[in-house]
Amino acid sequence: MSFWGATVITNMVTAIPIAGKYVVQWLWGGYTVSNPTLNRFFSIHFVLPFIIAGLSLIHLALLHKEGSNNPIGSDTGVDDIPFYPYFVSKDIFALSCFLVFFATFVFYFPNTLNHPDNYIPADPLETPAHVVPEWYFLPYYAILRSIPHKAGGIIAMGGAILVLLAIPFINTSDIRNTTFILFFMFCFWLFLADFIILTWVGQKPVRDSFILLGQIATLYYFVFFLFLIPIVGIIESKLVHYKSELY
Repeated sequence: MSFWGATVITNMVTAIPIAGKYVVQWLWGGYTVSNPTLNRFFSIHFVLPFIIAGLSLIHLALLHKEGSNNPIGSDTGVDDIPFYPYFVSKDIFALSCFLVFFATFVFYFPNTLNHPDNYIPADPLETPAHVVPEWYFLPYYAILRSIPHKAGGIIAMGGAILVLLAIPFINTSDIRNTTFILFFMFCFWLFLADFIILTWVGQKPVRDSFILLGQIATLYYFVFFLFLIPIVGIIESKLVHYKSELY
């Protein structure tokens, strides 16, 4: 399944006009996924953790310099507490819980999140009837399949990831925290359910019913970020200014 997963992912590059065919051959190191492709992918996976570690250090340095917010969105500076030992102990506890959860799957249930087809030797001459990516790619794979156009599906899948980076800019509310906005919290939990549905649809075979469900879930995914977050912020800001004028 990894062979076909790599084939599907790298073939997305062919959606680039004119140069797409040459770029995918450069990624493959030939005319199909082969040993040069594995060497390049292994190299990327070796370098990537160091890049992530560097970005994490930059994040921690900025967090230490600028400080963090709080659950109610207040930045008055009253009742501030030091990062050490309070937040350090909190983060260590959260990390320990994650490691216990992670180790449970790794050491006791290693095949729970794995696909049975991964144990079938890859055969370039026989395409599987149903190609399924790893579980953490399933929501975005469902978004990719929900668009009946190759380039459109790739743009939608990439946009589903890039839209997360736009949240600080599309949140127009004067109060940055959304804990006390009941309508937004309802939309958020609906979004969480929508994300779970996308994950479930991503592992299902290509059928009209699953494609339709994936299209509806994809629509709400983008509506939540591009419409609900800005609209709720605008309404909230107007209400805040209206109440301030009254008092």
